[in-house]
Amino acid sequence: MINMSGKAIRKWWALFALPTFAAFVIGFLVPFVMGVYLSFTKFHTVTDGKFVGIRNYRKALRDPHFLHSLIFTTAFTVVTTIVINVIAFAIAYMLTKKFKGSNLFRTVFFMPNLIGGIVLGYVWQVVLNGILGYFGRAITYSATYGFWGMVLLICWQQIGYMMIIYIAGLQALPGDVIEAAAVDGATPMQTLFKITIPLMMPSITVCTFLTVTNGFKLFDQNLALTNGAPSRKSEMLALNIFNTFYGRINGEGVGQAKAVIFFIIVAVIALIQNKLATSKEVAA
Repeated sequence: MINMSGKAIRKWWALFALPTFAAFVIGFLVPFVMGVYLSFTKFHTVTDGKFVGIRNYRKALRDPHFLHSLIFTTAFTVVTTIVINVIAFAIAYMLTKKFKGSNLFRTVFFMPNLIGGIVLGYVWQVVLNGILGYFGRAITYSATYGFWGMVLLICWQQIGYMMIIYIAGLQALPGDVIEAAAVDGATPMQTLFKITIPLMMPSITVCTFLTVTNGFKLFDQNLALTNGAPSRKSEMLALNIFNTFYGRINGEGVGQAKAVIFFIIVAVIALIQNKLATSKEVAA
């Protein structure tokens, strides 16, 4: 039976949805449509765009720095997605066991996620340069150092956040299924791979989606840690778009075209990843 508040919501649902819908239109839809339009123009402000067709897209796809940053970002995302999710799941699995101090460890692992990306970038720059200085190197000595430096930074920052999601998923698992497996003589490893992980696919889907999108859109840590050095070899996609838009004369249109390409790549990857992960979900 529907109460009075339920009837009011059903009657005035459009009014209740209006603030959220308006925020979506103003904050996302209008800027996105405007951005797509500007990617086909030569402009300096949003009011002086001159249509140039697909010229900006041709320039973007012929830019060797853009193609290098795409490859660099893809490799970075693959590595960090695997490392973050494996370690976060392992830590979450251990911390869901009953032992003294588990809550303290959860807090400690989560704390790096509370620090801003720019601050983290500069802090880790000092730390890594201090270590590499003993060998006559710096974080900007080569793209390899920059790559693994950013991998270390992002893993350290994001593992705690993904750990919390995995802990929530592990605590929501049906205990009777785990107990039934133990009664049937399943070993801990068999229980983990045959029962726990398949039932954890919703959490794995969420964490994988977050790490993939975070890897592709990474900007502030890249700016603070290496700023693309040396010679833009450690420049990721978001930083490349920023440098194109603000660092080149008449580069606004090309930068906007790169941003649209960037959005399409991330959206397609996220949809494929979500489809693959969802197809492996099982019901308890």
